[in-house]
Amino acid sequence: MRLSQMLFATLREDPAEAEIPSHKLLVRAGYIRRVGSGVYAYLPFLWRVLQKISQIVREEMNATGAQECLLTQLQPSELWKESGRWETYTKAEGIMFALTDRQGRELGLGPTHEEVITLIARDMIRSYRQLPLNLYQIQTKFRDEIRPRFGLMRGREFIMKDAYSFDADEAGMKVSYQKMNRAYHNILHRCGLAFRAVDADSGAIGGSGSQEFMVLADAGEDEVLYTADGKYAANVEKAISLPPDAVPSPFKAYKKLDTPNTPTIASLADFLQCSPTQIVKNVLYQVTYDNGMNVLVLVSIRGDQDVNEVKLQNELGRLAGEYGGSAVIGLKVPSEEDQQQWATKPLPLGYIAPNLSDDYIQPAKNLAAQFLRLIDPTAVELENFVTGSNESGYHVVGANWGQEFPLSKHQVDLRKSVAGDRSIHDPSQTLQTARGIEIGHIFQLGTKYSKAMGATYTNEQGEEVPLVMGCYGIGVSRLAQAAVEQSYDKDGIIWPVAIAPYHAIVVIPNINDNKQVSAAEVIYSELNRVGIEALLDDRNERAGVKFKDADLVGIPYRIVTGRSLQEGKVEVVNRATRESQEISVHEVVPTLRRWIDEAITAKTDVA
Repeated sequence: MRLSQMLFATLREDPAEAEIPSHKLLVRAGYIRRVGSGVYAYLPFLWRVLQKISQIVREEMNATGAQECLLTQLQPSELWKESGRWETYTKAEGIMFALTDRQGRELGLGPTHEEVITLIARDMIRSYRQLPLNLYQIQTKFRDEIRPRFGLMRGREFIMKDAYSFDADEAGMKVSYQKMNRAYHNILHRCGLAFRAVDADSGAIGGSGSQEFMVLADAGEDEVLYTADGKYAANVEKAISLPPDAVPSPFKAYKKLDTPNTPTIASLADFLQCSPTQIVKNVLYQVTYDNGMNVLVLVSIRGDQDVNEVKLQNELGRLAGEYGGSAVIGLKVPSEEDQQQWATKPLPLGYIAPNLSDDYIQPAKNLAAQFLRLIDPTAVELENFVTGSNESGYHVVGANWGQEFPLSKHQVDLRKSVAGDRSIHDPSQTLQTARGIEIGHIFQLGTKYSKAMGATYTNEQGEEVPLVMGCYGIGVSRLAQAAVEQSYDKDGIIWPVAIAPYHAIVVIPNINDNKQVSAAEVIYSELNRVGIEALLDDRNERAGVKFKDADLVGIPYRIVTGRSLQEGKVEVVNRATRESQEISVHEVVPTLRRWIDEAITAKTDVA
């Protein structure tokens, strides 16, 4: 392609709306243009990148035996109500674009396709002889993000590959899951990215287990915790670990003490000259279920630890049935205004004890009459601990479970793991931290959707049993930007060769020099003839402008037909290393062919 004939314009200044380097560079280099909040047009350069990523994804999916299809973007609400996710996606998480057609029917624009694929399986899979089966698609998805940001990283419209496996039993599902795990490793290796596969929270998708694939980058929204031995890695939302050991309590007798102006753990520990590890803090939350029921939750946890609200929401989801609900649609620390709606008297905030009386709760139709009391193991283990007294300005010391305070039956890991914690699999290993961009997520769904929607098959014994499912997503457009976020410099993008829009750019420094033009035309034609995707910068621009644009756009190899033509050579610059060398005109094509083949077949390391 001749650059003079392309839709191509670069910017010298960073766009005002862009916050992270990859977003700035994709706009500046003419890859994307903003159409609306969280909505971007993919321009010719980026479309070539996306096609290359899609082809790699397609080849690796096909190699597993998966079959490609294309599912509907408009989805009837009835399907989502069958699975029980309509309220979650339209109200709780609120990420589905929901609409009503002219006949009054509710529809949603697909953020994901578990319901649609389960409907198809219900209608078409009859016998165990049709299993296993894996269907996938590469398609635009829609999610109504509260705060679209970072360009393609968190947009409201994006390209995604999603796949769905169907097996006869859990053992078969695990085989399908491992095939997808390997396929995802292959995809990221082939795209030339440094990444890490980590244990993850399954969120609203559900299922018994999942893994995220993180492209490592400083601007990543997710924190990854891992061990140096490579045997453990998890998203911080899912991570588990051993906390630091608690310091023995200096308090041997139970007492109530005057502790003025100590509403925080730090202020209390300083006042009492004790370790935060000997304090039980009690954190108040308010959860709302999909049936409208509100429950006040009191979480007791060791003073030096923080509550992981993803773990908390998951536990509250498991307890939803006890309150007549099926899903959590809201979780928050109740504000002063919230408290006024249900509290019978002012709460002793900062001085709450684990046994805060239920008479603080005003009787109401959609409000549980008692606090739901959850306790983290870090608090369970404490003896002679410090905690609130339920009276402002006072704490108690030397307290024990089963004596001064009853021990809740709801004991569950709710703590947030942090870098420096000891690993559970090997306490000599400490957790380290990295930032990552989630570009893929694979789930062991089990029978969550097949049971809810009646998707069954007849097994060898003639019994009707639910299909066992898995689902596997990878963000194609997100991966493209993640590649930029992982690899750039002060001058622009550095694309991995396998997914670069073009392999090489032939630059004519002076288009009025017939020798430069003629040599460039010959090299350009020969590169394309042997399968090297090449651009020809034949614009009537200064050489410096062309060089800057080539660096900004990030084409892996730049060939310049400049002064060295007098010796029968051209300058070849490697964008990634900045190395420049002069190569014979006759050798430049085979040399580039060798370099490109080596770059594409090279295996990246899993970080």
